[in-house]
Amino acid sequence: MKLFKNVNVHAPADLGRGDVLMVNGRIAAIALAEAAPIELQGLPNLEVIDCTGLSMAPGFIDQHIHITGAGGKYGYGSMTPEVHVTDLIRCGTTTVVGLLGTDGTARSLNSLYAKCAALEAEGLSAWMLSSYFGFPPKTITSSVHDDLLFIDRVVGCKIALADVRSSYPTANQLLALLREIQVGGMISSKGGVLHIHLGALPEGMDMLFELVEKYHVDIHRLSPTHVGRTAHLFEQAQDFVKLGGMVDLSTGGTQFRPPWEALAQAHSDGADLRQFTLSSDGNAGIGILDADGQLTGFKKAPIDLNLWNVQQMLRETDVPAELALGLVTSGPARTMGLKRKGHIAQGMDADACLFDDQWNLKGVVSRGEVLMWNGDLRTQGNFPRA
Repeated sequence: MKLFKNVNVHAPADLGRGDVLMVNGRIAAIALAEAAPIELQGLPNLEVIDCTGLSMAPGFIDQHIHITGAGGKYGYGSMTPEVHVTDLIRCGTTTVVGLLGTDGTARSLNSLYAKCAALEAEGLSAWMLSSYFGFPPKTITSSVHDDLLFIDRVVGCKIALADVRSSYPTANQLLALLREIQVGGMISSKGGVLHIHLGALPEGMDMLFELVEKYHVDIHRLSPTHVGRTAHLFEQAQDFVKLGGMVDLSTGGTQFRPPWEALAQAHSDGADLRQFTLSSDGNAGIGILDADGQLTGFKKAPIDLNLWNVQQMLRETDVPAELALGLVTSGPARTMGLKRKGHIAQGMDADACLFDDQWNLKGVVSRGEVLMWNGDLRTQGNFPRA
């Protein structure tokens, strides 16, 4: 049981100062300044934490991250390792949606499920997507539909479009896949989304517009990502948003300009940032090239740039805190159908990030447990680093 006193609550809407009580992994009560404060005494296992001068936001959600590693397009030696739980905690990420990339063979859905379970055992929350870049989809059961029904952590399916590594699926093939996703999501009461990796080929999001405008697909079932890869994709993304869709920018992958700058400009131009999200694409494999374009080594896509981009927006732009924080909290929770995530509210999961008045991350709470405070980790995970 944790009682956070005198904290500025960004839910992500700015609710003002108050007290937040967390019990058994949920937010049990919130008392704002105009109400009577929460006063508890003599209760066992109660920890009272003075948060004067601090702001509380929901725990960050990374809806596109390679928790089991990725890469491999330069050979087996370019495959990246698994994510370590402490790296997620340090950047405020309390919830992940793990997925596969180009490789759906050496990297398996079974291993992805196991990594989700491992992160849960270490105190975070983790879900996953079925399949990978290719078509037909790869699944744990007999179909994407059944994965959604019978695999607890599966909330949707991934595919690649407009990329030389994709399978170039037709609109009819995607319609059949979307039927599985929609019905599976409805019956299982999950998000049921098709998460679409977008490459740099010139067609961009053309097929997604065809699905929505010609075949009347529910736009909320479509989750295009990497829309900040090129200026053309970002222009298409803004048109997609005008139709009511959600779009996702990668902070750790290829981008035509820093995501925080692109989003601040879009906000200035009148775009609704509640329809945009950020994800890291973290742990993807990146080749290091010299001036002549020759491969000289490999690196992992960073997983901490969601935090950095949000901080830049909060510090350097006039984007309201609610919208900046929503990019990694309420937005991805809505996209992926994570019903108890993304908000500081009674009954929601007790996940939170604590910031000082300069938006430096000071504390992280996941499922009601303080995993980092004053910048110091309170856990090293089940396998501490040497």
